[in-house]
Amino acid sequence: MYQFPLAAINQQEAYDLVFESFPDVVNITEMCEMLGGISSKTAYKLLQENKISHFKIGRVYKIPKINILIYLNLFSFTFNGQHFDALPH
Repeated sequence: MYQFPLAAINQQEAYDLVFESFPDVVNITEMCEMLGGISSKTAYKLLQENKISHFKIGRVYKIPKINILIYLNLFSFTFNGQHFDALPH
C-alpha cells in the first residue's frame, strides 16, 4: 500500500490519491473492497449503526467515498451547521 507524507500534501490531493480507482459515491460491494474485503454483512452493520454516513436511494445504499475516508480517520472535518441542510440518516 502506498503511503504518503500527510504533512506534505493537502486534503484535496490526498482525496485524489486515496482510492483513486473508486467513484466519489460507492455501493456496498465497493465499500467492502475499500475496507480490505470485509463481508457485506459487516458492511451493512457499519451502515445500520451509522458508523459510516450514507444515504439510500430506494433500497440501495450509497456511500460517499469521503465518508469512508473519515471513518478510517484519514480526514477530519468540522461542520458549524450553518450550511449543512441535509437530514441525518
